[in-house]
Amino acid sequence: MKVSILYDIIRWEEKALYDAGKKLGIEVEMVDVKEKEFDLTKNASTEFGDIALQRSVSYYRNIHTTAYLEYKNIKVINSLNTAIITGNKMFTTLVLQKHNIPTPKTIVAFTSETAMKIFKGEFGGRAVLKPVSGSWGRMVALLNDEAAAQAVLEDRDYMYPMYQVYYMQEYVNRPPRDLRIFVIGDEVVTGIYRYQPENDWRTNTARGGKAVKCEITDEIRELALKASKAVGGGVFGVDMMESPNGLIVHEVNNTTEFKNTVPATGVDIPKLIIEYVIKEARR
Repeated sequence: MKVSILYDIIRWEEKALYDAGKKLGIEVEMVDVKEKEFDLTKNASTEFGDIALQRSVSYYRNIHTTAYLEYKNIKVINSLNTAIITGNKMFTTLVLQKHNIPTPKTIVAFTSETAMKIFKGEFGGRAVLKPVSGSWGRMVALLNDEAAAQAVLEDRDYMYPMYQVYYMQEYVNRPPRDLRIFVIGDEVVTGIYRYQPENDWRTNTARGGKAVKCEITDEIRELALKASKAVGGGVFGVDMMESPNGLIVHEVNNTTEFKNTVPATGVDIPKLIIEYVIKEARR
């Protein structure tokens, strides 16, 4: 059994996954996709092994290297279709809605003028603007008043075309936290509350959010599994918020981080992921 771990940045997670594979007695190959050549006219190199675990942070490196391997008959966790959906917030919201999974009210526009009308009309002057692709809370803006919204929206007109997809959500009246629930295959293995740091409304642990163990209720488990299956199944961090009307899913993370979750919960997530990858390779 040989597993390749694809990456473009070495984080704590990739090191932990490599160590977990070694402890389980399998051959693990770390593959830096930035340094690789992918000859589309030849078969894939043997270094990719029996199965690949995709951990590339870049959405574009992720989906293109996954596409290469899948079309060369090497299974990848997570799959190409799943990576495309979960790497784009608009696609994710559409899929979740199709499967009757509660999400925040979301409206997409393609000009700053239309987005401004939506902000003032549909959202009543308070909304969250997000890039359709990205992580760690970067380029996410809380629009609280008309002047601030006008400035942020107009700035996006001069950015990369991706930022001219105006993905706007309602601001959910929630506690100062959200939930990240870890799904591996058909199991919810653990979860955390992510408490927002002082002077920031975002809960990302990369921005100082505090991770606290979340007890998994039947409601949380059912919603997380439903969201995971909706986007294609695999290994995910499913993000939820406690809204006045119950739990809602606002994101499904494809190459989720778990550096802060392992010490907060005591759950060996890297080992569980590698065990799942091995099981999938033997199917």
